[in-house]
Amino acid sequence: MYAYCVGIPSSRRIERGCWEDDSFRLLTGNQQPDHSRISDFRLVHLDALAGLVVQELRLCQKAGLVSPGNVALDGTKVKANASKHKAMSHERMLKVEAQLEDEIAALLRKAELIDAQEDARYGKGKRGDELPNCQAAVDGDHQIIVAVGVSNQAADQHHLLPIVERIVANTGQLPEKLIADAGYCSTSNIEASEQRGLDAYLSTSRQSHGKRPRPSRGPAPRDLDAQGRMDRKLRSKAGQAIYALRKIIAEPVFGQIKGARGLDRFLLRGLEKVDGEWTLMAITHNIGKLHRASLAAS
Repeated sequence: MYAYCVGIPSSRRIERGCWEDDSFRLLTGNQQPDHSRISDFRLVHLDALAGLVVQELRLCQKAGLVSPGNVALDGTKVKANASKHKAMSHERMLKVEAQLEDEIAALLRKAELIDAQEDARYGKGKRGDELPNCQAAVDGDHQIIVAVGVSNQAADQHHLLPIVERIVANTGQLPEKLIADAGYCSTSNIEASEQRGLDAYLSTSRQSHGKRPRPSRGPAPRDLDAQGRMDRKLRSKAGQAIYALRKIIAEPVFGQIKGARGLDRFLLRGLEKVDGEWTLMAITHNIGKLHRASLAAS
């Protein structure tokens, strides 16, 4: 936990710290575990470590660092721990050449169908092996992460409701306002937010940098659909002011994790393990916030 707090997730660097760094030596009682043992421990106990998120959020709430006010949801890409693909040797290619020739015709017939299916699944122009798109819901007052998630899906809109459920599970309440960019906006998300009584501010379109939409004026038409209602809500002066908070709530957190602490690459493989490691990054981010708040109060 301390290693992740100070931006040292590598098991080899942690082992070296247990020999050379006084802070590590104090925490380990001057023991020097092998890096493979450290790596195995993290892998085996990742679920238990991720389970600490609710405990540390309770501590943050007790310290007054989490409120039910503005919560911004955003995503970022983190480099994956990917293995190199092994190429088939020329000798082996010759041995299976006849078999390959028989399969080529069938493969070509399937290619068009596969392309269409993958376009629908991953999005036009996407390869399907893009980096995990890491989600974080961040409290507006002190930049405490209140919920996280990881996915390799191309669209963000599928993550909004699951993240809302995690916010409620972790903090015990809905946020007063939820702010997210156009990637999370869909008719179903808007309607679900309205049904739950969640005051959501979901951008209905990509906004040019530095430009704000023309403010809405006059009474709202009665026949507006979900997208129209959200668009009008965001174009109000109050809506614009609330949505502008998104970039100063969530985006700095990604900078602190990836830039200041250097946690810009996952060490584990597989979506489930990566989700646990991203949760560990979020927990240690919050611990740092809690530590600095306690120092300021003392």
